[in-house]
Amino acid sequence: MTGPVRYHAEYAWLPGRPVPDADVLIELADGRFTGITVGVPAGSADAYRLSGLTLPGLANTHSHAFHRALRGRTEGAGGSFWTWRDRMYEVAGRLDPDSYLALARATYAEMALAGITCVGEFHYLHHAPGGRRYDDPNAMSAALVEAASQAGIRLTLLDTCYLTATVDGQPLTGPQLRFGDGDAGRWADRAGSFTPTTSSGTSTGTGSGSGNSAGSGNSAGSGNSASTGNSTVRVGAAIHSVRAVPADQIPVVAGWAEERGGPLHVHLSEQPAENEACLAYHGRTPTALLADAGALGPRTTAVHATHLTDADRALLGGSGTGACLCPTTERDLADGIGPARPLVDAGCPLSLGSDSHAVLDLFEEARGVEAHERLRTLRRGHFTPAELLHAAAGAGHAALGWAGAGTIAVGARADLVTVRLDSARTAGVPAAGALGAATAADVTDVLVDGRVVVRDGRHATLDVPAALAEAIGAVGGS
Repeated sequence: MTGPVRYHAEYAWLPGRPVPDADVLIELADGRFTGITVGVPAGSADAYRLSGLTLPGLANTHSHAFHRALRGRTEGAGGSFWTWRDRMYEVAGRLDPDSYLALARATYAEMALAGITCVGEFHYLHHAPGGRRYDDPNAMSAALVEAASQAGIRLTLLDTCYLTATVDGQPLTGPQLRFGDGDAGRWADRAGSFTPTTSSGTSTGTGSGSGNSAGSGNSAGSGNSASTGNSTVRVGAAIHSVRAVPADQIPVVAGWAEERGGPLHVHLSEQPAENEACLAYHGRTPTALLADAGALGPRTTAVHATHLTDADRALLGGSGTGACLCPTTERDLADGIGPARPLVDAGCPLSLGSDSHAVLDLFEEARGVEAHERLRTLRRGHFTPAELLHAAAGAGHAALGWAGAGTIAVGARADLVTVRLDSARTAGVPAAGALGAATAADVTDVLVDGRVVVRDGRHATLDVPAALAEAIGAVGGS
């Protein structure tokens, strides 16, 4: 659904500004911003009025779409991450390409309602139950690409290598058999054979655009889709974790991403048990193991990065590796509190993800980063609102390989997210303080590449609550 080409924002957060500007005329063409003018009185320009605070498009750097079926179904059960994982495997075992398309489409549409214009899908649910390959070995990948297209948001598909069950190389069993390709070479062959397309004929890309410098977001390199215009898909790689990819296989995955100029993501030190097992087996921390395998660097994003040593943080920061924190999931799973400010100070660009979608709200994720630092240090004020917005927008897009996104600037991709300033949560709050008060429920309008995806708080094409209920019901929840 196309929209107007001129918008008048009551307030808009422009790059390099500590607070929003008022009365901003925003012009766009062919999915890009073509003009930004501050101080244009309301009603003086023929433009669609955006009442409230308009932000750049948000990027959800870390998602597992099928986890959305678990929301509200694991509370009160006690246990740990490892017992929660058993419930997650039950859902994974029931999905097929059709049901995954329906669930991911509804989940991505919920993201759009929350102001998310781009998602990084950490995708390891590759095969049929028992590890049998579908006739199309990338059928589940294709379902995710189609889901994002129908939901109206961009996708970076992070094809995830998952080979073993434990750090010491125990084989996959049960539901995990769906994740595995045997070895990294066969993973690379399958992942490399995938050409993303959509039923709507949307153009797609397979690499990454030219990313930002390490100081303002991960550099995702120059890939073979850098000149594909308004493509909607990138393909990158992921190492599930050091327990799931043996040390001698890690360089294969890292090299595959490097050759394609694509992003490389990895779950890192989410759990103390993983650190202990890695130290016992390899004599090194997971971070040191990745460094020795050549897997760190500006194209890499470490997800969670919760339980790190000082030496780990120095390795990550010194290599320009990014860190993606997912505070609502890290709380929900009792993972722990990650060292957000020390990571940034060490040189790690910070991005945000919703991971298991216990909550789907990047405003809450951003506040969670600051709140966790306050709990960790017993001191307030670790991040400015502008820093947190950059983590949720520009840095997230850069970590996913999308150059020129996540900012309201001439030449950037025309993504806009408007939040209302007259809800029960935001009434009386100055525009500059809205990031500390607004929630996903306050999002009224969303543009992705100039297309209207959300208008007046409703998705342009989907009844999202109904779609979620139907999709989750079809896989039985848990």
